Amino acid sequence: MPTTDPSPKLSTAFEQGGTPLPDATASDSALRRFLFGLPGVDAVGLEARAAALGTRSIKTTAKAYAIDLAISMIDLTTLEGADTPGKVRALAAKAVHPDPLDRTTPRTAAVCVYPDMVATAAASLAGSGVKVASVATAFPAGRAALDVKLADVRDAVAAGADEIDMVIDRGAFLSGRFLKVYEEIVAVKAECGTARLKVIFETGELSTYDNIRRASWLGMLAGADFIKTSTGKVATNATPANTLLMLEAVRDFRAQTGVQIGVKPAGGIRTTKDAVKFLVLVNETAGEDWLDNHWFRFGASSLLNDLLMQRQKLSTGRYSGPDYVTVD
Repeated sequence: MPTTDPSPKLSTAFEQGGTPLPDATASDSALRRFLFGLPGVDAVGLEARAAALGTRSIKTTAKAYAIDLAISMIDLTTLEGADTPGKVRALAAKAVHPDPLDRTTPRTAAVCVYPDMVATAAASLAGSGVKVASVATAFPAGRAALDVKLADVRDAVAAGADEIDMVIDRGAFLSGRFLKVYEEIVAVKAECGTARLKVIFETGELSTYDNIRRASWLGMLAGADFIKTSTGKVATNATPANTLLMLEAVRDFRAQTGVQIGVKPAGGIRTTKDAVKFLVLVNETAGEDWLDNHWFRFGASSLLNDLLMQRQKLSTGRYSGPDYVTVD
């Protein structure tokens, strides 16, 4: 069953042609009225639809296509305190040639690193077409002053980042200071220049589906190019239900404004079966326009190895096992 009911409340915040009206974000109270005017989420219906779509099966030819598509959508990521230039260079090499023995394997969408590793990633990926993404704004907690967050973004962009993954101030959001969150996203977007901005909500800390819907619209109103579920650093990360809800949000936002926004589930997506479930969610909810790595990404490095093993099994009939792929 659908989890979003058509509502005239949404259209009042936009002009004809897709420009947000000033009164939607003119003040904290105006923004709160808009966000609380969004339709409530039917949690039972949302989870039932996500579960039902997860049971869809696909044929072998479609599975081969889905595996290659999923590989091309991965943001291959290393975000550890022990990261070294050598590890980043190795990850970049894997992003360009995920399977060195089969050069028909698609490249991943991006390599995502901390800002101090951006220059190394950019040099390693130069000319490859693989993007350099960087987490910023005091990732993963987001607990820093705005000027510190903006300096973090400036450093990453100056070093060669094509994409910035920022985290919202969940404390501000949960205490109802929506305009503060909005203004931080706007400020970060301004520092990005030509780099695309992914806004991370940390859905596992937002408590309710209604909050996830509000955060999605808040991020999109503020200029996010992507909305992203999570950092991968908490207990609850991407789920079919929260991703479905965000896909509904980008679908409805484009219907209202004409502006297309990407979605990135991150954390907890480890198997080919998981990836296919998420691709079905995309196709059935937002539509084919989002089945492209410009509009949909997986934040799931461990997923790549399983996709590679399943890809080889489809092409050779043999399952090579984990020794076939590199350990990231």
